[in-house]
Amino acid sequence: MKKMPVLFIGHGSPMNAIEENDYVKTWRSIPSFFEKPTAILAISAHWYTAGSYINNLLKPQQIYDMYGFPKTLYEVQYPVSGSSVLASQVQQVLGGDIAVDNSWGIDHGIWTVLQAMYPEADIPVVQMSVNRSISLQKQFLLGRALRPLRNRNVLILASGNIVHNLARVDWEMQAGFPWADKFDNTVRDYIMQHDYDAVFRLMQKKSLFQLSVPSADHFSPLVYAMGASVAEDSITVYNDSRTMGALSMTSFMFS
Repeated sequence: MKKMPVLFIGHGSPMNAIEENDYVKTWRSIPSFFEKPTAILAISAHWYTAGSYINNLLKPQQIYDMYGFPKTLYEVQYPVSGSSVLASQVQQVLGGDIAVDNSWGIDHGIWTVLQAMYPEADIPVVQMSVNRSISLQKQFLLGRALRPLRNRNVLILASGNIVHNLARVDWEMQAGFPWADKFDNTVRDYIMQHDYDAVFRLMQKKSLFQLSVPSADHFSPLVYAMGASVAEDSITVYNDSRTMGALSMTSFMFS
């Protein structure tokens, strides 16, 4: 059995769930590059908690955690099953650093992407929260602890956005602001060079990234994915672009 990849997906607007665009077409194509996983461990920017949590229900609820969108979006169904087995495996590799919490479910940072990748919803999904109470470096170490799951046919899917500033979004803009392009391209280049320390150094220069990352919630899933990667992984970049001025769609596969 080959080692599963790690994915970081820039999920962007929830409207991608009901629109046909190049981002969605790319998401559909990604599963063709590796074997079908037995289960998916999903890490979403939208479950951002004081502590690390995981759900283990057989039928996790679908979370519509977005507001003011067309009714059609709230009618999208992704009836995925959960996996107590995978949840237990995550607890084993993380030890006492994670607890079960079934008050959440599979949120739009995950199901909008998975409905394109695996429309049949036939792969169990377990969602893990992003721990906002620890540093990026400690989030990286949590990702590193998840590495053994890749050898158990588990796909690790992290979902967020490198650049995510809703206060600066321009819904009519099809590209990114210059500052968004610069930050996104810089992070991309460091990642393609496997220079994760440079990413952390960049994040310490608040004056350079405060427009791109006013809050770390959407950036942190990338850090978990970086941690779950290994030095031998090749890195493929997808959807290398910005949209609405202040959202990055740039995505990576570590395989």
